[in-house]
Amino acid sequence: MAVLTNTFQTTQAVGNREELSDVVSRITPEDTPIYSLIEKGKCTTYHPEWETDELAAPGANIREEGEEYAFGAITPPMRLGNYTQIMRKDWIISATQEVTAEAGNVQKRKYQKLKKGVEIRKDVEFAIVDTNATVAGSTREFGSLSTWTISNVSRGAGGANGGFNVGTGLTVAPTEGTQRPFTKAILDAVMQQGYQNGANFRHVSVSPYVKSVFVTFMSDSNVAPFRYAVSQSGERNTIVATADYYEGPFGTVMIHPNRVQAVNAGVARNAFFIDSDMLSFLWLRQIQEDRDVAKTGDADKGVIIGEGTLKVHNERGLGVAADLFGLSSAS
Repeated sequence: MAVLTNTFQTTQAVGNREELSDVVSRITPEDTPIYSLIEKGKCTTYHPEWETDELAAPGANIREEGEEYAFGAITPPMRLGNYTQIMRKDWIISATQEVTAEAGNVQKRKYQKLKKGVEIRKDVEFAIVDTNATVAGSTREFGSLSTWTISNVSRGAGGANGGFNVGTGLTVAPTEGTQRPFTKAILDAVMQQGYQNGANFRHVSVSPYVKSVFVTFMSDSNVAPFRYAVSQSGERNTIVATADYYEGPFGTVMIHPNRVQAVNAGVARNAFFIDSDMLSFLWLRQIQEDRDVAKTGDADKGVIIGEGTLKVHNERGLGVAADLFGLSSAS
């Protein structure tokens, strides 16, 4: 039917009230799997150090009756360290905006302070899974997890370990190899290396795509198939297409999809094998608001700042499967 002449429509109206919800939906998740898993501690300098030691490899130990003693040299422990990294978020809001009525109140000091604190924790997670080598000096950077791990590794062709350099006191970034798909053979290989080197892997942190590849391992001919009873009524039966744990010849690990490892191809290409007793995060300055920011002008300024570092207690307790296709089957 046609609209009758002179029907007044909303497109002609002046002064209709707008409807803007007070609820602001924030999609960015706040989870930080590795940072949340590991112990938090304190350090008192910007360069905390620690030592590692290990038992000699087992071997034949047979001595002659009446033999005089001989004394072997003591191998000193290895001295390691990492530098703290300063992380900061800030905002500035005009005094007028701060008191102006606003839907959701997201452009206000209280909300921005909370948001920036969450963002810094996500940045900590990113720094842990990134490939950044240690940097000393006034713009310090702590060596990431991938730069420490050299004992329990699987790399693509041409890839090479980085590791801690006792001469410089810095970690070195690994060399990237040719990317390849994540496979059960790679998973088993790193777990076997870790077992032989004394690690007790409990967790594996991967990109969401690599987690989707992991669940296809249930189709491997050497994996026991899932079996579920179907309810007699035929109701609420479920298609099961996921798995969170892997029980292999050398232990059981939980596979964690890590959204931070989906940020870019550089961080998505690594799967980290973690014994949470072998990692901790040390804060020199806990994440907090700097309340001494000087007020200048007609605006409210805020700074959230923290300074801390990753402590790798012993890299033999950790592992990495590197050079994986981490975002898709081709990247």
